[in-house]
Amino acid sequence: MKKELKTQIIEDLTAQLEITPDFYLADISGLNADKTAKLRRACFEKDIKLIVVKNTLFRKALEKKATADSELLYPVLEGPSAVMFTTSASVPAKLIKEFGKQHGKPVLKGAFVQECAYVGENQLDALVNIKSREELIGDIIGMLQAPVRNVISALESNGGGKIAGIVKTLSEK
Repeated sequence: MKKELKTQIIEDLTAQLEITPDFYLADISGLNADKTAKLRRACFEKDIKLIVVKNTLFRKALEKKATADSELLYPVLEGPSAVMFTTSASVPAKLIKEFGKQHGKPVLKGAFVQECAYVGENQLDALVNIKSREELIGDIIGMLQAPVRNVISALESNGGGKIAGIVKTLSEK
């Protein structure tokens, strides 16, 4: 491979890391063409960009991006590697788990999700249960609304007159 092509690939990978900083590293070796096509189709349907990459080129792109904890993934960059770029934190983990049960591969090598590195296949369950930013915001809003709902339902259960009395008292003060 020519040096210009390698440089272009590194630049493309660095740009992809800027767009989607969350990624999973998986081993898909041993999958035949049919199973690989099914995996690619499943990734496309779930808005995951799957690419097979040379480990040294991906490592150079990670070094160029220089994010905290990304160096923890350098040891897993050996052997065949496929990179799954994602905008949703847990979707690739769920796909790896489902597809792996049926076909034996892909196997999780590591992941960089929400600015944290996860190394090893034993991290798959933790990644499946990770919540996205939107889900966490929804949980926080739900927790903040719960006390207000409890107060309102308690006041309403004792009769609507109490709410009118409280509003009248507050308006007089």
